[in-house]
Amino acid sequence: MYSAKFVRDNLELLKKACELKGAKVNWEELEKLDNERRRFISFIEERRKWQKDITSKIAERKDMNETLQDMIKQARKYSDEIREAEAKLKEIEKNYENIVASIPNIPHPSVPVGKDSSGNVVVKEWREIEKKDFDILPHWEIGEKLDILDFPRGAKITGSFFPVFKGNGAALVRGLINFMIELHKKNGFKEVWVPALVNRDSMFSTGQLPKLEKDMYHLDEEDYFLIPTAEVPVTNLHRDEVIPEDKLPLYYTAYTPCFRREAGAYGKDTKGLIRLHQFDKVELVKFVHPDTSYSELETLVEEAERVLQALNLPYRVVMLCTGDLSFAASKCYDIELWAPGIKKWLEVSSCSNFEAFQARRAGIRFRDKKHGRTEYVHTLNGSGVALPRLIISILENYQQPDGSVLIPDVLRQYTGIDVIK
Repeated sequence: MYSAKFVRDNLELLKKACELKGAKVNWEELEKLDNERRRFISFIEERRKWQKDITSKIAERKDMNETLQDMIKQARKYSDEIREAEAKLKEIEKNYENIVASIPNIPHPSVPVGKDSSGNVVVKEWREIEKKDFDILPHWEIGEKLDILDFPRGAKITGSFFPVFKGNGAALVRGLINFMIELHKKNGFKEVWVPALVNRDSMFSTGQLPKLEKDMYHLDEEDYFLIPTAEVPVTNLHRDEVIPEDKLPLYYTAYTPCFRREAGAYGKDTKGLIRLHQFDKVELVKFVHPDTSYSELETLVEEAERVLQALNLPYRVVMLCTGDLSFAASKCYDIELWAPGIKKWLEVSSCSNFEAFQARRAGIRFRDKKHGRTEYVHTLNGSGVALPRLIISILENYQQPDGSVLIPDVLRQYTGIDVIK
């Protein structure tokens, strides 16, 4: 989280960031709390000095007389004043930190300015969209016809937006996970297996809290959260650690199930696999030196692209504008797959540079060898990639006139099947 000094020194920059991201912050209240905070800190420091001085004088006195007794009373008074002021300061700092926690990360200067997704910029397109001479069924229809997707039974077991993958559908899920993990490992990412439940500190560190708490599944008794993405546990692997500079960069990949209430998306994309409460994803996370983080962002996007290129699926890369950036990101690229059955571009990966925003909240530093001081690392993450929309694209792009679906060549060794009939 931003320190009080950083907020004071960069107030106009932070106000501009809030304006660009559409975040509302009570700046007047923040300034008032900061002034009160500094006043109480000065008061406490002053009383402690006075208390120390009078305690030293008491220690030097050997005879108990009226003057000494007055000095002892005064020392106790200082102690009481310090205790009362510290209690008030604690409450002030809590309110101050709650407001500071709502200030988003600052967009990078290269990010296009815009209010919403209409301001996003397509920066790359890969592979032309193939025209078919037959009507392509949407994935939910072809999935049910092939008996690989079962929405009613998922709803019976849990509720809406919890599908069941059956037979070759389950094999496709498992094969995609193994294929992606192996691909990323070959490219220098270390595989980790992490918990799907995290504590409140972990969620705060990566920026999901406090803003997105309503979107998360929460266990009240333990105060744990089901993870919305492996970004949360993987980034928190190094929370409150100092990483030797020569160990940077660190690359990790992880498969996890992901859980989201989608509280802010009511009524959107209600059919099929487009928007789910539980889904699978392979994640990529980087801890890097600040000097290289933006070149690392470009190679992170390329790593996610490798998955889609290997599967020979048409996609495009979109740079998000300021108004569409997440709370924690400084810069982000979305990768979108084409789904011909529903005639939509579907986001399948978001690759973000958070600069020091997450590291500051999580206390993740590295020690500069040249000067011996510690600095915050830069963190990055990207989907490598999310499965539901990837499966949508495969079922619709690889659909055949006879109603079967071919398995992409690169996947066949992982699924054990060539075609789903």
